[in-house]
Amino acid sequence: MNFSLKPNAALLIVGHGSTENPDSSTPYFDHAKEIRARGVFAEVHCCFWKEEPSMREALYMIDADEVYIVPDFISEGYFTQEVIPREFELDGPTTKIHGKTLHYCDPVGIHPSMTSLILQRTEEVAPGVPQEESTLFIVGHGTGLNKNSTKAIRDQVELIKTLPECRFAAVHDTYMEEPPFIADWAKMTQTENAVVVPFFIADGLHSYQDIPMMLGFEKEEGLAASQKEIFRHNPYHLREKTLYYSSAIGIEPMMADVILDLVTSFDSAHLS
Repeated sequence: MNFSLKPNAALLIVGHGSTENPDSSTPYFDHAKEIRARGVFAEVHCCFWKEEPSMREALYMIDADEVYIVPDFISEGYFTQEVIPREFELDGPTTKIHGKTLHYCDPVGIHPSMTSLILQRTEEVAPGVPQEESTLFIVGHGTGLNKNSTKAIRDQVELIKTLPECRFAAVHDTYMEEPPFIADWAKMTQTENAVVVPFFIADGLHSYQDIPMMLGFEKEEGLAASQKEIFRHNPYHLREKTLYYSSAIGIEPMMADVILDLVTSFDSAHLS
């Protein structure tokens, strides 16, 4: 991928983070490390909503006067449209504040490569399983705080249905906290097989514990998320179905390229 060097600018990757599972921030730091190693920015940092360093501390870590902020979030919703703009006092695509110029990029979840990542996950978790005999579930969090929070997942479902390489008998968007609920997966499955892909950036408590409990193969809280091996125990035989459960899509190394591509897209749209 062609990317213009930015020796006088900084990149700030913003994630959700977790107060309960420190492993959830690992992908963000991995993405930052990869981009830092390429030497395209003067600085590369991470900050979080639920972990340190916080969003309000982030700009104090940065020496550069120009900062590209990339939300490492799945959707354009509550966090990307309300929380992050509020915390950084953003008033548009580019904001000049506190002696710095802040460029606010799109979230990673709406990047076109997400579709191929989802399908790649299905092939990895259920190799050789006929799609024609399978139902695909893409799982998001869901929230009543912002109606756009589910849009990225719904868009992916509609796009995947149109792809010639997609032969799944059905493709559904499902959520943890709003209908259609992932807990109802068996009622929605008319095929022998079900393939479940969490549309999350990190494998945290949601993908290690919450969703598995909703699916029915984790019964109660037990080991720390980092000590569980739920992704190695596929397939699961539940409710007269064969269930294949994937890890989150955001842990892929290529997410570093997605972040850089979002910076390039911002420049093309706003700075050309």
